[in-house]
Amino acid sequence: MALKLRINHPHMKSSLPIVLLAAGLGASALLAQTASNNPQSAIRNPQSASAPQAQSASNQPPSRLRLPPGVAVARNLEYGRAGAKTLHLDLYYPEKSEKPLPLLVWIHGGAWRTGAKDGDVVPMLPLAADGYAIASVEYRLSQEAVFPAQIHDCKAAVRWLRANASKYNLDPARFAAGGASAGGHLAALLGTSGGVAALEGDVNDLKQSSRVQAVVDWYGPADLLQIGIPPSDIKHNDPGSPESQLIGGALLEHKDKASQASPITYVSKETPPFLIMHGDADRSVPFNQSELLHAALQKAGVDSTLIPEKGIGHGFSGAQYLPPVREFLNRCLKSK
Repeated sequence: MALKLRINHPHMKSSLPIVLLAAGLGASALLAQTASNNPQSAIRNPQSASAPQAQSASNQPPSRLRLPPGVAVARNLEYGRAGAKTLHLDLYYPEKSEKPLPLLVWIHGGAWRTGAKDGDVVPMLPLAADGYAIASVEYRLSQEAVFPAQIHDCKAAVRWLRANASKYNLDPARFAAGGASAGGHLAALLGTSGGVAALEGDVNDLKQSSRVQAVVDWYGPADLLQIGIPPSDIKHNDPGSPESQLIGGALLEHKDKASQASPITYVSKETPPFLIMHGDADRSVPFNQSELLHAALQKAGVDSTLIPEKGIGHGFSGAQYLPPVREFLNRCLKSK
């Protein structure tokens, strides 16, 4: 029987949130693993000279990114550099706002080795019509750089958004992280690893905090040392698996690195509230991954809600799954 577990969250003190949301890994990316598992197989003034030209709902982006009415986008804001690679994000926002905006930062998925910032954001765009801004972030993929490069980039994006909150009419006091699959993993890691120096990187002002105050995790890997135990369509412990490619070697041959890349490793009483949603028929990222994370959060006294999606496999993303996210974000952040 599917269980819905909810725990009251601690009170927040600031007025408006910034919400960070990451996108999914995607079953198709995971299933691209071969049988041989071969490792090779502004907002205040977004049209100012310092910001890209804003695009409104009447001047639509490509059809796959159609904006809700009253929503605009500023594209390709540079948030940092990693070696020769320039890192960008796209910022979606309500065209009219009297107060600093809550922000949803969407970190795209794709098994940490595929994906782009301008595709996976679609399911969350309705939140922009609800008064959230949404930043869709790119980061280095595992074939470009192995872990911890990905979390370094995500934390750099958070610091950049905090440093530029006034410029873009964002509230820097409350950030939430979230996402699906690979994005859920990175969002969960942002949530649990606040203050972990080894995962901060050196891009952008390190005096700015990379902590977040709430996390939405859709079916993300949580414990890379345990992910290969339950039945799965993926041979997670093989060197060609997405997780092994992420850390640069087979999981069980690099246990320290696998542990370093696992959100569950850093759970503490300081971890922010979590909403975890996961299909109990997931054959790519086992449902047990979310059970393990939820149990660890509860043990630490963290507000954690686990919603099993009965009979659902990997990669769910649709309008019917948005209400719990909206309720959680409003309850944790917007209502305070």
